[in-house]
Amino acid sequence: MKTIAALFCLALLWSAPDIALGHAFPDHSDPKVGATVSGSPERVRIWFDGDLEPAFSTIMVHNAGNAMVDRKDGHVSPSDPRLLEVSVSRLPAGTYRVMWNVVARDGHKTQGDFTFTVK
Repeated sequence: MKTIAALFCLALLWSAPDIALGHAFPDHSDPKVGATVSGSPERVRIWFDGDLEPAFSTIMVHNAGNAMVDRKDGHVSPSDPRLLEVSVSRLPAGTYRVMWNVVARDGHKTQGDFTFTVK
């Protein structure tokens, strides 16, 4: 019986780092962080390493003049709770800043930004 209890405690401790971290951080994006792309993307997407709370997660895209260039339809994908995306109008050549703010399913908040360039 003590062996079973010890194994249970060990399994609980092993899983604790995942529970404790909790924050959702970007895994990859499209366009990639700092990338130069040929032509305008249709949307900007960021995949995170954890599930997001759709009601509290946002994404925006601004041009170099700080004007919003996305279509204000940012959302967590219904088919992938780790994907945050927004569509954009046709983007002329220039540098764009993507700003995101997410809440993980466990309530932890993270935010950040990155740029990409359209040539």
